[in-house]
Amino acid sequence: MSIILKQAISGPAAWSGLDMAQDPRWIQHLTPEMIQGLDAALATLKERGLRFADFTREDFPIGPLGQWLPQLADELENGRGFALLRGLPVHRYSEEELKAVYYGIGLHLGQPVRQNPRGDLLGEVSAVGDPGDKRTRVYETNLYLPYHSDPSDVVGLLCVRKARSGGVSSLVSVARIYNEILVNYPEYLGLYFRLFYFEHLCEPQPSLSPIFSFHQGKLSCRYLRQYLELGCEIRGVPLSRVEVEALDLFDQIMQSPEIRLDMMMEPGDLQFANNYAVLHSRTQFEDHAEVALRRRMLRLWLKMPNARTLAPEFPGRNGFPMPHVA
Repeated sequence: MSIILKQAISGPAAWSGLDMAQDPRWIQHLTPEMIQGLDAALATLKERGLRFADFTREDFPIGPLGQWLPQLADELENGRGFALLRGLPVHRYSEEELKAVYYGIGLHLGQPVRQNPRGDLLGEVSAVGDPGDKRTRVYETNLYLPYHSDPSDVVGLLCVRKARSGGVSSLVSVARIYNEILVNYPEYLGLYFRLFYFEHLCEPQPSLSPIFSFHQGKLSCRYLRQYLELGCEIRGVPLSRVEVEALDLFDQIMQSPEIRLDMMMEPGDLQFANNYAVLHSRTQFEDHAEVALRRRMLRLWLKMPNARTLAPEFPGRNGFPMPHVA
């Protein structure tokens, strides 16, 4: 077990939703020059006969936006832990162009990693799965998506289309959750630093990880209750009554309107979040009957060059391994 942190966390990472709603500096509007740089990079890609995902960062020189992205990377790791880029003209791009542009941005921010055993580098977030099957990945339904972290340093979401109604995105600060537990429910604190089995950590069987981990001055978190419960079920290690109480408390704090930050992502919005510092969620939604109008997000998982060092008992997860070729 790692060191159990027993001091409140201060600084920009310990934000509340109320604070962020009144201070929109976390929103970066893409400038015309940034868009022109992306279009020029796309033209260069076409001239070279390259397409998603068979190109490198050097093949896609994006100009002004690329000069700003190191600032974003620092904000994700050492600041609030999230940001929203607004104004990508998704309606102007073909399917292949949009994927190339988004993937190219990802290459300039970090290294895109594989999101499933097939090796996909861009994830399709839409309602295509069976919500009645416990093994269905939660993002593949239109149901409420509980707060969670993904198995990568950073997760990016690009909104291509909104749902007919619902589908509000929500973020919550890990540091703020911890502070609430420390101050108001310290008797539960140690439970979050013990090891649990988690399913869906890009491995064949559930793996051990704590929920909280404090290492080299930074608090990290790994959470999705459904996958934690499923992992313990598969491994035959039932949760104790006090552990269930601790998870109930964790969920209760995350749902507080004062703590969480809700936002409706519009087409062309790009949301980036540090998976160790911020948990993300989405409300239930109702989709359009026409397939071409249905809610659609494109997801990136990024391995970051400036990612924090993680504790041995909190092993990093950066996507799935290279698919086996027979």
